[in-house]
Order: sequence, then structure tokens, then C-alpha cells
Amino acid sequence: MADQDNEAAESRPRLMRVPGTGRSEVAPIELFFDLVYVFAIIQVSHTLLDELNWLGALRVALLFGAVWWAWNYSAWAMNWLNPHSGAVRVLNLLLMLAALGMSLGLPHAFAEDGLLFAGCYVLAQVGRAAFMVVALRGHVLSGNYANLLAWSATAGVLWIVGALFPPELRLVWWLVALAVDVAAPRFEFRFPLLGAAPMHTWPTDPEHLAERNRGVFIIALGESILIMGFTLSELDPIPPGAVAATVLGFLGLFVQWWAYFALAGHNTQASRGDASTSALRSAFAYAHALMVAGAIVVAVSIELRLTHEHTGPSLVLTTVGGPLIYLLGNILFLRSRTGAVARARYAAAGALVLVGVAGLVLGHAMPPLLLGVATVLIMGVLAVSTQLNSSQSAAEAVE
Repeated sequence: MADQDNEAAESRPRLMRVPGTGRSEVAPIELFFDLVYVFAIIQVSHTLLDELNWLGALRVALLFGAVWWAWNYSAWAMNWLNPHSGAVRVLNLLLMLAALGMSLGLPHAFAEDGLLFAGCYVLAQVGRAAFMVVALRGHVLSGNYANLLAWSATAGVLWIVGALFPPELRLVWWLVALAVDVAAPRFEFRFPLLGAAPMHTWPTDPEHLAERNRGVFIIALGESILIMGFTLSELDPIPPGAVAATVLGFLGLFVQWWAYFALAGHNTQASRGDASTSALRSAFAYAHALMVAGAIVVAVSIELRLTHEHTGPSLVLTTVGGPLIYLLGNILFLRSRTGAVARARYAAAGALVLVGVAGLVLGHAMPPLLLGVATVLIMGVLAVSTQLNSSQSAAEAVE
């Protein structure tokens, strides 16, 4: 047995994680890396606040997609890399600097900072993949990352060229570039002359990925707390309505946190579900993008309720839109890991749509707080039902 272990260690690239106890642990360098994304998420939400129209929403969705994809590929890379290696820590440092550059360029990415945003994104995507090809040489993952490098480089050309065009054409180029990036795993990274890198050839640690995604979701919720704190600190005196909106905002964040961890937390049915790489790709790369995006829109709705006395279309659409986007991610997550239909999520989504329609029809006649209370109640009921179902499933698993 000792000889087999030594043989496996010799065949494993030096920079790969060591199997055994602690394999799934999220290391301090990964937590430090995620701190940069606190700033990135703040930039996304503030940019959306400044551009609350359909074109602005599309642009922000695109920019968030790039921010998410850069984080997502970094989290997956660390699924295999040894976090205690000096070279891996330097890689994370460089990726953090690239993420910081993206965050700085994000608010004016469709103006003077387009090249800053695109350049930092491409540098992260191409540089990370190139590092993995070299660091994991001799392992199947090195060949897989060669395919990923080819896709990232192809998309990178589109990102850089798009940054040179005026805003309208830039949007089109970047939408195509992001589509290439996001579609790559769905096509198993198939590339001319390189073949494919099927999902089953990416040996993945489910619990490590789950923990990274739980962490980034909490970061997205924490951004709402920062928004509430900053907004209240600028009010002098603080009116009772703002206090009520803040309390309601905290309740909304709590029930969203509760609903999430009852669904995707430790020892839930979903966390024990399908652990194939294809299922994990859908559950984390795609589903969690929607859940984090929903949390960001919730943060925007809290800001609007704190600063607006009347109910307008923007307030209604963000208040119900955030939870709806989040629920869409829930549905995809459950389908990926358990195959469940997620009827409770569909019911909650239907109730949110009715609240949204009522808010749009009634307009100023519906107080912003009432709109918020209705949304929190719907999500609260969902959280409780999810917790009860999770507890029942856990008890059945023990039996």
C-alpha cells in the first residue's frame, strides 16, 4: 500500500493538491482572493444603480458575467492546485490584481475604461489557463487546460477588439465574447486540432467547490449590508421610514441566506446529490451565477427603498426581480444535483410575479415598504419549507 501511495505521489504534478484529510478545505489564500470580489460586486451594484434602464441592465449583466466567469475559473483552478505552494500563491496575487483592474474599469467599461476592463479580464483568463498547462504537465488536466486556453484566447481577441469600438458596437462584440467563454464547457472545450476535453476527464472535489460558492454568495449578501450602512450614514437625521426599510432589508437578507443554506448548505439533499463534473458545472458555474446575480439585484432594491418614497417601475422590478433571478438559479441547481422539479420554487416565483404585477399596476398607491414586506414573506415561507424538507431528508438519510 505504501508503494502505491508513493507511486501516486510521484505521478502527481508537484503543484497539485495533496489527497487526504483537508483536501476540500478552502485555504486562507482563497479567502483572501475572494475579498477582491467584495469590491467587484459593489462596483456591479453601483453601476446598475447609475444605469437603471434596459440598456444599462443589459450592460451590467454582461459586465457581471465577465466578473463571475473570472472568479468561477479561478475557483475551479484552485480545486486542483495546492494552496500552500509559493507559485500558486503568486498566481492568486496576479489574479487578484487583474480582478482589481476589472473592478476599477467596470463603471466606465462602456466609455473610457473599456480597454482596462477587457485587458485585465483577458490577462486573467489566458494567464491562468497557461499556468495550469505548465503546472499540471503530465496530468490529463494539462491537456484539458490547453483546450481551455485555446477557447479563452479566442474569446480574448473578441474582448480586446470590442474594447476598441464605440459603446454600441462594443456591447455586441462583448456579448459574443462572453457567449464564447460561457459556452466552452457546454461544448466540452472541443477545439480544432486539439479535440475535446469531456467533463468526466476533470476530476473534481465537490465539497471544495461547494464551499467556495457558499462563500461568494455570502459576499454578495454582505454587499447589501454595506449599501445599507453607507446609505444610512449619509442621512442626517435618519427618518423613521429609512429605519423601517433597513430592518426590512435585514429581514430580506436573512431569509435569502436561510433559503440558500437550507438548499445548498452542508448535509442537505442537494449537497449529497450528483457529484459528476457535468452536474457540478451546472450547479456551480451556471446556477450560482444566477443566485449571486439575484443577491446583487436585491442589494439595489434595498438601496432604492431607502432613498425613494414612492413605488416606481425600477423599484418594483428590482424588488421582485432579484428574488426571481435567485430562484431561477435555485431551480437549475436542484435539477443539476438532484433532478428535482423544485415545485416550491416555481410557486414562490409565481407569487413574486403577482406581487410585481400589482406593484406596476398600483404604482405610487403601493408603499415601497408594502412591496418589500410581500417579497420577504414569500421568501420567508420558502425558507421555512426548504428547511423542513431538508431536515426530513437528513433524518431519512440517517435512518
